[in-house]
Amino acid sequence: MSDIRSGTGNVAGMLWSAAERSPGKAAVIERDQTATYAEVRERASGIAASLVALGVNPGDRVCLFLERGIEAVAAWFGVQACGAIIVVLNETLRPRQVEYAVSHSGASVVISSAALLQRQHRKVETAAAFLLVESIPSGSFASPVDRSAGDAAQITYTSGSTGMPKGVVGTHGNIWSVISTVATYLGLRASDRLAGVLPISGVYGANQMLCATLVEGTFIVPKSPLMNQVASELRQAEATVLAAVPPLWVQLLAAPGFAAEPIPSLRILQNAGGHLPPAVAQQIRQAQPQARLFLQYGMTEVFRSTYLSPDDLDARPGSMGRPIDGCEILVVREDNTLCEVDEVGELVHCGPTVTQGYWNDPDRTAEVFRTHPVDSTKTAVYSGDMVRRDRDGFLYFVARRDRMIKTLGYRVGPDEILDVLYASKHITEGVVTSADDADRGQRIVAYVVLAPGSSLKDVTNFCRAELPRYMQPAEIVAVDDLPRLPNGKHDVAALRKRAGASS
Repeated sequence: MSDIRSGTGNVAGMLWSAAERSPGKAAVIERDQTATYAEVRERASGIAASLVALGVNPGDRVCLFLERGIEAVAAWFGVQACGAIIVVLNETLRPRQVEYAVSHSGASVVISSAALLQRQHRKVETAAAFLLVESIPSGSFASPVDRSAGDAAQITYTSGSTGMPKGVVGTHGNIWSVISTVATYLGLRASDRLAGVLPISGVYGANQMLCATLVEGTFIVPKSPLMNQVASELRQAEATVLAAVPPLWVQLLAAPGFAAEPIPSLRILQNAGGHLPPAVAQQIRQAQPQARLFLQYGMTEVFRSTYLSPDDLDARPGSMGRPIDGCEILVVREDNTLCEVDEVGELVHCGPTVTQGYWNDPDRTAEVFRTHPVDSTKTAVYSGDMVRRDRDGFLYFVARRDRMIKTLGYRVGPDEILDVLYASKHITEGVVTSADDADRGQRIVAYVVLAPGSSLKDVTNFCRAELPRYMQPAEIVAVDDLPRLPNGKHDVAALRKRAGASS
């Protein structure tokens, strides 16, 4: 087995090594169940052996369609141990989406459970073989097969604003690079208990599981859909690290068990997966004053790009921080020249976390994975995110390039408006989008969940006082809740369609 700590080996080596050094330590806690490192490795060994018996070879694709928990963690490492490429599917997907991912990836096996398959409204139709975790015996798989840094380890399906989901191909080297970097700047240690409230079908959620294994900490999996109960589970399990996306933070702040009662064990909080308005960041810090909040930016194609240290939160409100160690971030104009200080341009990422591109999709790969603007020997990812960099090297998110609103002759970033909406304290949640408009070019539309005791008039008056006319929403719509994607983020595409339909 290669040494994962050199960044050249099979990532499954982390689990095997941890089980050697700390066999009796709790690796995963799922409600009232606890699995030690030795037990998780034994389950992973049985899964790896079963896959080999089914004829799975290194480089073959295996889909994982399981609920979050001990079995999913063991299966993730079991697939890696036999050298296959894992395709983790969100447990909330329906048969149609599962069938697409299995077919598109060319997976030969789907690891699932009888309970999850029985809950589907119809049978999942695929030529792939099903391997049910209930039928897999624990086993002894000597050691993970050798893999190099450039060998593919996983395909992560991510939805865009148009077209079918794209499968991003990440390597063993990519995974090692990002988790070692993140674990270092967060200051993770073996005593940490990382909460897994996010699906491991996404790189952000999977990174919590992998960082926990890397430092030989404990991965905690809360299962309740109720945020007050999640807070109770975190408290009971003495979680020390919690990662969430902006909509999930809003839900947690609405739960008295989190917002009004600090969880003493929590020492690190992480945000990624979207811009966190400064007003919401402040509420999180007030709710959990004993914990340090890290703001992070990344995308599936590169895992992680920047982070803002808790020490810089007050001095740099709204900043997405500076590049993580080992990666290079450029801000470029449309003609591919470098932007000046505070000039808005596209964020371009280069470094060891740049993935291999989109599975079986050379056209879309060529659009995003391009030659470095300065060094033609390197590949860079063009993010589609518009940012600016200040004189001290701190970056600030402006908008997605395809979400920039062109209204009344101005270019407006929706998150700048959203920050003001949250600052009003008249909303608990919101999304800003746009619709075509004959007079304006585009009109700004805000969907908001009103705070108790507040009205649309309160929100409108605050916007008129705090925003120039061209940035004021032409329409503010009050809703009971906002649509979400399986990864917990807001479904902005659905709201854009709604805004367009009402124009």
